[in-house]
Amino acid sequence: MRYIIIGAGAVGGAVGGRLAQAGREVVLVARGPHLAALRDHGLRLRVPQGESAYRLPAVDGPGPLGELRADDVLVLAVKTQDTVAALDAWGDAPVAGGGTAAEALPLVCLQNGVGSGRLALRRFRHVYGVCVWLPSTFVEPGVVSAAGSPLTGVLHLGRVPHGTDDTARRIATDLADARFEAPVVADVARWQYAKLLGNLGNALEAVSGPVAGEEARALFARVRAEGEAVLDAAGIPYAGVAEQRVARGDKVTLVPLDGAPRGGGSSWQSLVRGTGTIEADYLNGEIVLLGRLHGVPTPLNELLQVLANRFAREHRAAGSLPVADLVRLADEAVRRVTASAEMDQRMRSGLGRDSGPPAH
Repeated sequence: MRYIIIGAGAVGGAVGGRLAQAGREVVLVARGPHLAALRDHGLRLRVPQGESAYRLPAVDGPGPLGELRADDVLVLAVKTQDTVAALDAWGDAPVAGGGTAAEALPLVCLQNGVGSGRLALRRFRHVYGVCVWLPSTFVEPGVVSAAGSPLTGVLHLGRVPHGTDDTARRIATDLADARFEAPVVADVARWQYAKLLGNLGNALEAVSGPVAGEEARALFARVRAEGEAVLDAAGIPYAGVAEQRVARGDKVTLVPLDGAPRGGGSSWQSLVRGTGTIEADYLNGEIVLLGRLHGVPTPLNELLQVLANRFAREHRAAGSLPVADLVRLADEAVRRVTASAEMDQRMRSGLGRDSGPPAH
């Protein structure tokens, strides 16, 4: 199979580079200075074993490839907020032998959150979800790093909305040869929702820095508890912390890499790169959406969603809001929601009283 990595940034570049290293055929899709660097110098992948460069075909869309091949696998590795544009670009691409990419080819959503699979199913017939456990960094145009050892990452893989098939197993075999563990599971969404709960801290890290001190850890615990309450109310199953710990074990341990410091997660990197967008709508925003659908207040996740989007839109520096100020804003948000709920309760109680016959 040929792997077309749509969005060859930190995660996509790491997977594409490792697949190329394992002898698989890979095409990288990128734009701007990153695309220019890939074309001029190849993909430089920094891993604990050293740095390697891979001269791979690099394109900005399906046009330069002509007809896609029947054995192509589209790997969607853009941020979720860029998913619709990518689906628009690739869905109608013709495939040799007949049909379009949306009709004939597997689309693997290698992304955080749970939203992309649903977006993809509106356009593509054969969609696969991945729970991405892959610490990686976009270092500079043409250069990505992946500091995990002995494995580069753990990638639970399955069909969307559920199930497995031979295609998933073939992809998993290729990933295993490329220094990943890729369990094929029938309930990939359960793993993705578990990862979503951890990713609720991405916005916190992006606006206030590493979740390391006592204040930051306590705030994240409140944010995560809010997310768990929402998933429980919605009846959505998710893998527990202990189960995740057993699945990952010591398979992916971070190793410091020279010239490739790991400054933060995906949302942090979006702010550092000044992309103008961030994935908060599909992480904290997913909890906010489910909370509204199921009647569960989510003031902390709503606050982080709003702040992260504001930081991205206004190109504010990553980590520039002191944690103490963020905690104060969080407490105020919770107080407002509590006061509003108490007012609603009083109003409902008053309307329920027998106030006698109506006045004339």
